[in-house]
Amino acid sequence: MGGEAIPAGEAQVLRLGRLDLVADPAGALFIPDEGMLVVADLHLEKASSFAGRGVFLPPYDTRATLAVVARLVARYAPRAVVALGDSFHDAGAHARLEVRDREALAALQSGRDWLWVTGNHDPEVPRAAGGERAAELRLADVVLRHAPGDNGTAEIVGHLHPAARVRLTGRSVRRRCFAAGARRIVMPALGALTGGLNLRDAAFRPLFPDGVTALVLGQRLYAIGWPLLLPD
Repeated sequence: MGGEAIPAGEAQVLRLGRLDLVADPAGALFIPDEGMLVVADLHLEKASSFAGRGVFLPPYDTRATLAVVARLVARYAPRAVVALGDSFHDAGAHARLEVRDREALAALQSGRDWLWVTGNHDPEVPRAAGGERAAELRLADVVLRHAPGDNGTAEIVGHLHPAARVRLTGRSVRRRCFAAGARRIVMPALGALTGGLNLRDAAFRPLFPDGVTALVLGQRLYAIGWPLLLPD
């Protein structure tokens, strides 16, 4: 989809199927007609999960991730929030939330609908987490689910944690990104400790037969065409 890096401003307006979408530089989507904010792959309590296995990471990932969600909620004032799977890093993650993080999550849910789409890390979200649960959500002709499907339906998904590497002024930069094609958008992971899979990885190739554009996160979004994307 071209070879130029195009500054996309504070947010990028996209069209997928019959849905108009706003891609935010923080890594979320807003659907204006639905008043809906969509986030993916929060992986809450990843650090405490690793600590239980003797791998110690900074223990503030949940707080940092919920703070990003809070800024997005303040920016868009959504009527509904959809968390697109792998919101909790493992089955016991919600039980490990500190009190202040439980309170922060409850405050985000207050006064709006909240849907947990289940993922491979959290196939069963506990009732104590609030909100509703579903395997997927259909809006117009677009399905929102955690992992990419294979039925040809236009879809918004997470799961793969896309990232782009590009060369700028003589050095390469690697950042999380949206992967956007004609029939599918793969969202970046929002979790503070989540990694990223390079968009040049073979896992993405069958998902975008008609080409893909990386919308790279930063203070603004940059649309990067395939010819400028570098492997790791």
